[in-house]
Amino acid sequence: MTRWTHGETGGLDPERDAKPELVEVTSFDGTRVSGFLYRPDARRFPGKRPLIVSIHGGPESQARPAFGGRADYLTNELGIALFTPNVRGSSGFGKTFLGLDDGPGRREDSVKDIGAFLDRLAADPGIDAARIGETGGSYGGYMCYAVAIRYGARLRAANCVVAISNWITFLQNTQSYRRDLRRVEYGDERDPAQRAQLLAISPLTRARELKIPLFVVTGGNDPRVPPSEARQMVAAVRANGVPAWHMIAADEGHGYVKKANADYQFWTSLLFWQRYLLN
Repeated sequence: MTRWTHGETGGLDPERDAKPELVEVTSFDGTRVSGFLYRPDARRFPGKRPLIVSIHGGPESQARPAFGGRADYLTNELGIALFTPNVRGSSGFGKTFLGLDDGPGRREDSVKDIGAFLDRLAADPGIDAARIGETGGSYGGYMCYAVAIRYGARLRAANCVVAISNWITFLQNTQSYRRDLRRVEYGDERDPAQRAQLLAISPLTRARELKIPLFVVTGGNDPRVPPSEARQMVAAVRANGVPAWHMIAADEGHGYVKKANADYQFWTSLLFWQRYLLN
């Protein structure tokens, strides 16, 4: 075979980047789930390393081995291991797997998948189980909140980006062009039984159980997850006396795309991880 193309890495040497390791575990109900672990160079960063679990959105997206961009700074320069899981509901594993998280009754099964990964990763001799953080955006942001609540005793901090905090207010306030599609995935808040379930699993309902430092990132013009989702969660967590950083960019939508904003978000996240994960 003759290779015709090469990926663009902006002048960086891709050989320096960590090569992903496939991690497979059996979750609470026997379902097999997997993800990719990126370890720092052991010669530069010996000993047990801190870890960030980065949960994708969608929920139908898929974590694949890829050039990490800014995330490579965490591994290459700060010596932080990075794990990108594919919980149930991720694409690429068949229709049955894709539907395992559908509806409010099965939504938190994907959160429990993270618990299975934490069991496996905390037992890894190269991972510092006392220094594990997590992050995620959009639906991964909901997962970020939910994991911080359910497994907070095993985590140091959480960075949740454009995140859903209350399923009821999210479905009511997201743009109308996507509301019915989201109801198929998450549940219909107009149905009394589903509404009760959605409220019960909403991170805002259980905000008092979130005890670890939180960094919330919001787009002021987000049509998918409006900024009200962040404001109500930040207020609830701060009311409990828990540190909660909040960044809002008035000229951004569902995720920061303008370079100045994206750089500022990343630099601030580095301060957050240095304070609450690395120390």
